[in-house]
Amino acid sequence: MACARGTLRGGTPLLSWNRLIADAGLRLASFSGAAHISAWLNGGAGVIVKFERVKPPRGGSFQPLRAKEISPEFLDKAIGALKRWNYEFVSIDEVPNRARQDASNRRFVCLTFEGGYRDFNTYAYPVLSQHRVPFALYIPTGFIDGLGEAWWLALEDIIARNRRMGAIIDGVERRFAIGTTEEKHQVYTLMSDWLRSLSPSDMSLTIADLCTRYGADLKAAASDLSMTWPDLAKIARDPQATIGSATMHYSVLAPADSATALREMKMGRSVLETALGTECRHFAYPFGDGASFGAREILFAKQAGFTTAVSARPGMVDARTKSELLALPRIAWDGRRRSMGALRAIFSGIALPRDRNNAAMEST
Repeated sequence: MACARGTLRGGTPLLSWNRLIADAGLRLASFSGAAHISAWLNGGAGVIVKFERVKPPRGGSFQPLRAKEISPEFLDKAIGALKRWNYEFVSIDEVPNRARQDASNRRFVCLTFEGGYRDFNTYAYPVLSQHRVPFALYIPTGFIDGLGEAWWLALEDIIARNRRMGAIIDGVERRFAIGTTEEKHQVYTLMSDWLRSLSPSDMSLTIADLCTRYGADLKAAASDLSMTWPDLAKIARDPQATIGSATMHYSVLAPADSATALREMKMGRSVLETALGTECRHFAYPFGDGASFGAREILFAKQAGFTTAVSARPGMVDARTKSELLALPRIAWDGRRRSMGALRAIFSGIALPRDRNNAAMEST
């Protein structure tokens, strides 16, 4: 059920206000020195950070995916700040070695980007090239071949254009009023969580039905989303880049049957290796939170031949806690946070984000 969310006088959502308070606390922790102490005590050997889309901010009050977007200016500032704070930038290839070592005075950071979005070429790659820092890019190969279904964008389009919608959820017909921005956010969260709980085949049928009934173009949403094989091949030639797999169709693996889940993982790797002519040793669990994968998927990652597999479960890479190389934690950065003080505090381990739909905070 979508939860009821209160508002302050003037219509400001309480969660937005709470987020401002939380960010202020993080900045205080950074400026007071608490973040530095926390990094020494709790920060482990380093951190893997997860970004998704890098693109200029867009207008509009209904942006349910805003948490998954950062601007190129933020990326530039973040890399510069991490350099000033003496973080060592390492590739995902180096992370297994660091995961076995005790923390040193110089912590590491590994930058990862997920989804293979076309925006990466235009906005993220120039920043990374200018700074000459290593990075990993996790690709759902079906999207490059035009076979992916960007259901999260189609769902956003449906809700944005309508004032009412209905769906049969768990056998019960549900109807929703979505005339206000707050209602749209609530229903987007409800529908997104439900769609992610379905098997890949059921999810595909359900989103296709919704698109047909509400006039959304599922193929168009995906066709403008992904980079091309020549784009990816150019990036793969960069010695700073590591190309990893995020399955074929970016399907949530936990609800899938075993044969489908293992096939998604093996085929994603095989297609990348064939197309790029290099070995693919690294994997990212689609969505990556606690509801998206578990012990079965970790075993499948081993069977598929991956050296590492990254999640979106928040945490530091730390030899003391014996970080599992096939379930490595990542900090999924919330693009609504733009403060370098907040970044420093979170990366220190003083205030880890919640494991909730890959965002470092609750949705607005």
